[in-house]
Formats: sequence, C-alpha cells, structure tokens
Amino acid sequence: MSANPLIVQSDLTVLVDVSAPRYPDARDALARFAELVKSPEHIHTYRISPLSIWNACAAGVPIDEIVGALADFSRFAVPAHVLTQVRDFAARFGRVRIERDPASLGGEQLLVFTSDAVLAEELCHGKQLSALLTERVWPNCFRIRQIDRGRIKQGLIKAGFPAEDIAGYSTGEALAVTLRTVTRHGVPFALRDYQDAAVQAFHAQGGDRGGSGVIVLPCGAGKTIVAMGAIAAVQANTLILTTSVSAVRQWIAELLDKTGISEEMIGEYGGATKAVRPITVATYQMLTHRARTSGEFTHLALFDERNWGLIVYDEVHLLPAPVFQITATLQARRRLGLTATLVREDGREDDVFALIGPKKADVPWKVLERQGWIATAVCTEVRVPLPEAARLPYAVAESRHKFRIASENEEKTPVVRDIMARHAGEPALIIGMYIEQLETIAHSLSAPLITGTTAQRKRDLLFEQFRAGLIPALVVSKVANFAIDLPDASLAIQISGTFGSRQEEAQRLGRVLRPKAGANQAHFYSVITADTVEQDFALKRQLFLCEQGYEYAIRDAAELRVDASGGTGS
Repeated sequence: MSANPLIVQSDLTVLVDVSAPRYPDARDALARFAELVKSPEHIHTYRISPLSIWNACAAGVPIDEIVGALADFSRFAVPAHVLTQVRDFAARFGRVRIERDPASLGGEQLLVFTSDAVLAEELCHGKQLSALLTERVWPNCFRIRQIDRGRIKQGLIKAGFPAEDIAGYSTGEALAVTLRTVTRHGVPFALRDYQDAAVQAFHAQGGDRGGSGVIVLPCGAGKTIVAMGAIAAVQANTLILTTSVSAVRQWIAELLDKTGISEEMIGEYGGATKAVRPITVATYQMLTHRARTSGEFTHLALFDERNWGLIVYDEVHLLPAPVFQITATLQARRRLGLTATLVREDGREDDVFALIGPKKADVPWKVLERQGWIATAVCTEVRVPLPEAARLPYAVAESRHKFRIASENEEKTPVVRDIMARHAGEPALIIGMYIEQLETIAHSLSAPLITGTTAQRKRDLLFEQFRAGLIPALVVSKVANFAIDLPDASLAIQISGTFGSRQEEAQRLGRVLRPKAGANQAHFYSVITADTVEQDFALKRQLFLCEQGYEYAIRDAAELRVDASGGTGS
C-alpha cells in the first residue's frame, strides 16, 4: 500500500486514507486550504473551495505550497485541471483592490481598482455591485463612498473576486496599554510564540495590510491573550463584544490581571450597568436587543459612543445578523475576530471573510496539544439503546420530534453515572440542551444546574465554587457552550446538542482543553441513542474535530457499566 493518503478527484474533493503512514502530516497540510466534509472510519472526504483557498492565501500560504502539498501527498497523479482550478482561485484573491482616494476630503470616498478593464466591466454590470460603484474614474477604477466599503466587499466575494482592502483605518482615540510581565496574581506572564505570531499577523506593524482579520485557536490556547496583545499593539480605545455576562466579566478580570489598564478605564455594558469607557466590554445579546420584534436595535449606537480604534468580536462564528449589518459600515475601524472554528451553521463564512477580515492565524489543535499548550483529549461516543417503550413513539414521530425523543432517552442517565464512576475525582461538566433532561441528570447526581434562567449572581458563584474544587460536577445548558473559563474541568459529558452543529461540538470539547497540571489529560464523552437520527447527526457534529486530528472511539453503553466493586463490565 502506498504511504501517501490522498486521492485528489476531478470535482475538487480529496479522499484521505487515514490508515496511510503519512496521514497525520497530510491532514495538517490539507487543513490549511481545504475543509472536511465527512469522516467515516477509513476514508475521509475534504473539499477545496474558493473560500478555503482565499483564506489560505490571506494567511500567507503560497499557492506553490498548496499545489506542492497536493502533489506530494497524492497516491496518484493529481488531475491537471484541478491544479489549474486551484491556481485560478488563488489568482482571484486581490484582483480587486480598495485604496484611499487622495482627492477625497476627510476620507469620505475610496477607490476600487481592478486588475484590468474587462473585469471592471463585469463588476459594474453585476446586480449587487452596479449601484455601489458610483463613479468610473478610469477604465479599471471606480470611486465609492466610505460607508459602502463593507457592502462592496460582500458583493465582491459573492462575485468570486475577494478584495484586497488597503484603504487603511482610523487610528481611534489613543489609549496607552502595556502588558504585564507578572500578573496581578504574581504569575510570570508573556505571550507564547504562536500568540505573538498571531498578533503580528493581525497588526502588520500598523500598516494598511493589517488591522482586520480572524484568529483561529482552540479553546484554552489563549485567544483572549492574543486580543490583549492586539490592543497593546493598536494603543487605542477598544470595544469588545462577547457572548454572555459571564464572559464579559471574565474579559474584565483578564484585562485587569494581565495589562496595566486600571479598573476605572474598563466599562461593562450590560443589563444593569451601561458604562462606556476607553475599554468597553458588551454582549451580542445587548446589542441586538429591541423592545419589539419590528423595533430598532437601540444599543447598536454603542458602536458610535466613542472613537474606537479596535473592535474585538469574540466567538466571531456566532456573529448575529444585525452586528454583521453594522459592521459593514465600520470598515474604517480595525476589527479582530476570535474563534475556535470558522464553521458557521448558517453558511455565512464568506461574510466573516468580507466584513471582519480573512483568517490571519490558525494553529492546528494537535500541534498545540503536542507542545503541551492544551490538554490531550480522548473523545468517546457512547451509544445507548432506545427503550422498548419509546420505540413506537419514535417510529411514528416527525423528524424533528424523532431527534428530541432520541436526545432525551432516559437510559442516558445511568450511563452518565457510569462515566462519572470511571472518572471518579475528575471535575466534570455535563452539557445538554433540554431542560427537563438536565434537571433529571442534576437530581440523579445531586449536582447544581445552570440554565439560561439562572440568575447571573448564582451562575458566578457556582462557577467560582467549581473552579475552587468545592463542587465536583456541574450540569449546564447551552449557556456554557462559549467563553466560559473553567480551567479545572477535565471531563465533559455531552447528553444532547443542537442537531449536527460542528461548531457546538468543537466548543464543548474546548471546555476541557485548558492545560492542566500533571498528566494534562481530558476526556470528552458524547452520549447518543443508537440507530436513530441522533446517531446520524453525531457524525456531522464530529467533522471539525476529526479535521483537527481527533478520533472518536465508539463504545456500547454496557461496556461502561461499573459493578458494585468498582470494576468495569466487559
């Protein structure tokens, strides 16, 4: 058998033999410019797309390196037209360029250059762009309004010609920011090499080719620290947007711990407190709140409250539509997106590329694991049979209700207890989405439950008690999917999730990836009902993690049974 694992097909899909000796190296190379589509046991399927190539180009991956990787790891000759197509995708990146208009007073207008007049004709006759290209200055140059900068970039990427935007940024109101060498808690502190490289890639020494983009790092690898490095590089007032009040307070605590910013310079913009200060941290929920369905988003005015020099979008893959819309008009401000995965279940990855910026840094999860920066994780899918009494209701139910019946399978509760017994003494999170199911599990384990209705004060208290080791297990709903720092969690048990959500699977694994003392070991269990739609969705959920090199061992629930003496059943 050939050591090479890739079979490159004419339709730009790539089959990958996971048993081939060179598979790990090929997977890491492929992940830079292709996306995983499906991952059954032996042959994985990747797809090369224009966006995957453009993100690679924006991240500085040379086209010759992409083509070379395909040829080097391929078992057979790569179809010539595939290599031509890949080069064509790469050649489209930057054929349209946005620059400042030197004749424009106050920077109210910009210039859009195309690589040739024929492309200019194609663009100005397109439905999405013709109304925005207000004035043709030369055969291959148009004048546009500054306010249309984002909409132009959205239209260009959908037309297949992602813009290189070098029109620059407003500096924003200055703010002196330094990073500590010793945290307030007395711990030596410095950016790790990969964190510093991410900051440099984003900032680009303050030049016009820096200042907008997305940093992709796994949970626990320090995305917040990268953002603080970017704030220190930009030296300006900064607006930070995140997913929850708990996350807001974690950001504030981290800023106080690791930078020289004083407490009075940081504002929390939330339900009870709406302080706008040089560093302001707010939630997406606050920004998208409105009194009635057809009303205005009153808090979007926060974007204009100060002269922001940088806007940080935490968990950028969750960016809601109203924030996309306002971001389209904020292209003169520097924008930094943070995420563990660029996967969006609504398919708007191209809007993230156009409006926040291209991927600037992406370190494979397994690389950071090998270096000890995140915990080594063992992923296990546990399959539980559907009880006899639920079989007929499941058989006649509509598809969406089938999923809920399977997800709420009552046989999952004893399996969770078995898993907890196998990992006795390990701080554990039990994560799900259906409240009644979570209440049952919490009662069975005598563990606290946190849901969307849990008061913020109580959430903060329970999280703190968990960190301190006073609570051995927490049962949590989707509120703990994102931006929650629980560094001592080493066991996560997922009992239900959002259909086939790949990003949710990645985020939930991320809850246990923060580095740990000693063995630096974590376990992630996904408990699903066998031979149901939940099992089918589980395959989809696991795609992103399989792309990162994680493998799911599949176990039958009976294998995990613990007998009275503490031994495991066969």
